[in-house]
Amino acid sequence: MSVHPTSPEFKSNAHGALHSPSLQKAMGNVEKGFIEKRRIAAEALPEFEALRDSARDIKNHTLAHLDLYLEAFEKRVLEAGGHVHWAADAAEANAIILDICQKAGARTVTKGKSMISEEIGLNAHLEANGIKPIETDLGEYIIQLRGEAPSHIIAPAIHVNKEEVEADFRRVHTHLDAKRDLTAPTSLLAEARGELRARFLAADVGITGANFLVAETGTSIIVTNEGNGDLTQILPKTHVVVASIEKITPTLNDVAQILRVLGRSATGQEMSVYTTLSTGPKRAGDLDGPENYHVVLLDNGRSAMLGTEFEDMLRCIRCGACMNHCPVYHAIGGHAYGWVYPGPMGAVLTPSLIGVDQGGHLPNASTFCGRCESVCPMRIPLPKMMRHWREREFERHLTARTTRWALRAWAFAATHPKLYGLGTRIATRALSFLGRKKGRFTSLPLAGGWTTWRDMPAPEGSTFRTEWKKRGRK
Repeated sequence: MSVHPTSPEFKSNAHGALHSPSLQKAMGNVEKGFIEKRRIAAEALPEFEALRDSARDIKNHTLAHLDLYLEAFEKRVLEAGGHVHWAADAAEANAIILDICQKAGARTVTKGKSMISEEIGLNAHLEANGIKPIETDLGEYIIQLRGEAPSHIIAPAIHVNKEEVEADFRRVHTHLDAKRDLTAPTSLLAEARGELRARFLAADVGITGANFLVAETGTSIIVTNEGNGDLTQILPKTHVVVASIEKITPTLNDVAQILRVLGRSATGQEMSVYTTLSTGPKRAGDLDGPENYHVVLLDNGRSAMLGTEFEDMLRCIRCGACMNHCPVYHAIGGHAYGWVYPGPMGAVLTPSLIGVDQGGHLPNASTFCGRCESVCPMRIPLPKMMRHWREREFERHLTARTTRWALRAWAFAATHPKLYGLGTRIATRALSFLGRKKGRFTSLPLAGGWTTWRDMPAPEGSTFRTEWKKRGRK
């Protein structure tokens, strides 16, 4: 683990997020910008649900034979003139990439958007060794200027307002005309494009992630809506792909099927603007391309998930649909989760990769409404896996002592029906009496986590068990 997580401080992180006016304003864009577009795109494709089933089956088959497909991929990359490097963890991956950059004499590198590079803390490692990494995705460029981590896996700067971007550009781009107009989003985009153009041309090494690695051909594929990914891997003399081992897909035909659900699930597009395939270094007849091509395959805890109740998480294609539809993510954003992966997918993946002792709070940050699973293009059972992590946390006595005592008390009452019935009758009558005027409670002892943000309805009538008996049920 190379990126220090603040996941153990999730509750305080979330409290700060809920009380940040600028964040709350920005998070409104998640619901407006993603949910309806995803629904329209999915409904417009009659075979969308069948494609979800097919995508799930493709990844399940791949994971069941992952070793064979990884070996096949390596063979094809070598045949194409490239190099494959195996990294067990973040430290090995960083050391391999640094060695490649140093041998290329790199002083600056351009980077496409890559969550794996965030996971291993690549930027900090390169900078510590005298190499300047430049993020070229617009969102990543913005948060790099701000010294922040991504708050969303496909829209890393979703938490930043336009006014904040303007302020950051004026703070950093001091060589430009101070009187320039940056009020329109297009002017911000044009300024970033102009600043990055020179960086593309000067870079010694280009580093990208990969949405897919194709065993059939040794191809790496990136899916983007900006041209920065193409410039990052074509202009420098050396192209480095860093990807985790589960990105392997058997054939190009398999990728084509998954792409049909990826774009619709992520941004509501039929296809992303760019789907770029790279197979090895520049060949003799090619007009452009890198002279050297390297693929760094990272494990970093993935192989330990195989064969466990968390293996389904390795089907994830990083579309972001789960967080786009998650009411908890809408309320607190991505930084509150305290590590690289936010939202429901982060609530499963983070404890898998850094340990339940570090990420155990995250599976508890769920209403279990099931929206994440219902929209996941790979049909990943996220709520079920979050329940598994809750069980692991409880078994290891990592939950708060008050929570464990409360659960033991409830378990004792639930296994003694007469005591349970008496307790619920007394509680119901007391709450009904106290709430008889307003019909609701704006505050309650031991229920502040609820009543701080919403009213608690006062009970009406008798308990469920009483009504059940009245109907002659046993």
